Amino acid sequence: MKICFLGAGSTVFAKNILGDCIRTPELGKFEIALHDINPQRLDDSCHVIRAINNKYGRPATVIPYLDRLQALAGADYIINAIQVGGYKPCTVTDFEIPKKYGLRQTIADTLGIGGIFRALRTIAVLEDFAKDIEKVCPDALFLNYTNPMAMLTGYLLTYTKVKAVGLCHSVQSCVPWLLRSLNMSDRLAGCTYTIGGINHQAWLLDIHDKNGNDLYPEIKARSLARGGNNRIAFIIPDMVRHYLMHNFGCYITESSEHSSEYLPYFIKNRRPDLIKKFNIPLDEYPRRCRRQIRYWKFRRFTLTFRKKLYHHKSHEYGSGILAGAFTGKGFRFNGSILNKGYMVPNLPEYACVEIPMTVSSEGFGAQPFQRLPDELAALNRTNINVQAMTIRAAHERSKELLYMAAALDPHTSSELTVEQIKNLCDDLYEAHRKDGFLPEYK
Repeated sequence: MKICFLGAGSTVFAKNILGDCIRTPELGKFEIALHDINPQRLDDSCHVIRAINNKYGRPATVIPYLDRLQALAGADYIINAIQVGGYKPCTVTDFEIPKKYGLRQTIADTLGIGGIFRALRTIAVLEDFAKDIEKVCPDALFLNYTNPMAMLTGYLLTYTKVKAVGLCHSVQSCVPWLLRSLNMSDRLAGCTYTIGGINHQAWLLDIHDKNGNDLYPEIKARSLARGGNNRIAFIIPDMVRHYLMHNFGCYITESSEHSSEYLPYFIKNRRPDLIKKFNIPLDEYPRRCRRQIRYWKFRRFTLTFRKKLYHHKSHEYGSGILAGAFTGKGFRFNGSILNKGYMVPNLPEYACVEIPMTVSSEGFGAQPFQRLPDELAALNRTNINVQAMTIRAAHERSKELLYMAAALDPHTSSELTVEQIKNLCDDLYEAHRKDGFLPEYK
């Protein structure tokens, strides 16, 4: 059995996913093919994964590849964690050019003008991946961890033959974070819940304790008591998520810094009081990138020179999915797939939805989910509009569709006129095109 990891230069993330696989005895003996375009980062990751492998009896054979086709050849499972363009120049470009128009962002990797251009850059690379996969490993299962999740997974499932699913950790971290933040950790053991929607905007639809008692009334009461509806600012973390819960009914899976830029209500250049009121960290993703770069300069020496390395299993779904498919025993998780057959009845069939699903030896599958509350489906559709138009723009290489995608974005359209949006798109397109990260658009 062969696992190919694309974007293996993301050493810490590769360590988490592949370390989990090495510590999953159901996988038996297998090969890990590491691929990256950066030789140094590839070498670092190879050292780390081999050190974990040495610690746990060497169940894997770990081989680095600079040649992508060789890495993919014969793969049974593919894990994708690439970032096209990196922090410099692309992330910096995605933040600095919009600032000239008065448009501020926090993360810019899922929606908004930053998410749109991140999708366009990445889809151009995924198209080449798909051609290679169809040539040398057409039956492989493709686990996509790269953002923007819904756009990339939706593109692969719409326009290629790749057997893809989108994976994120926001679902499995949602309930523990919520209950711990409200001093309700004692309710966590045995609690049950239902989550569904779209990636980074999925909804905690219900939550019950081990005895079947509805926890939402207490959650909302504690949230209000601690300032969740802005009665007492800054006392409770994740102000945006709690505000949405009180005004639209359900808690959202993704963090406040993410959620604030998927909607038109929070980040307004002319209303800095709102940014302060909701404690929104502008330019958060570039700050994280710089912190991670500094961290890696130190961490590299503690990881890459060990011959054996302990690994604590993460909460990522990857190893469970591989074991469920490989053994045929199956595995349940929340993943992103196309809404074919209207599994979520009040979202479009072409949408990429994030719902409970399974994997088996036959591949990925999902059962009909449920109708979302209309108000939550309406919020999802504002994001789906942007995702669907961006996917079309990338496929058709169309600037006109790109303009429409940006003009439909809730945050961008609440700040800029259509003409400003077109000019912003042109500026971003030219910058990324000049740096070699975008194909030609008509």
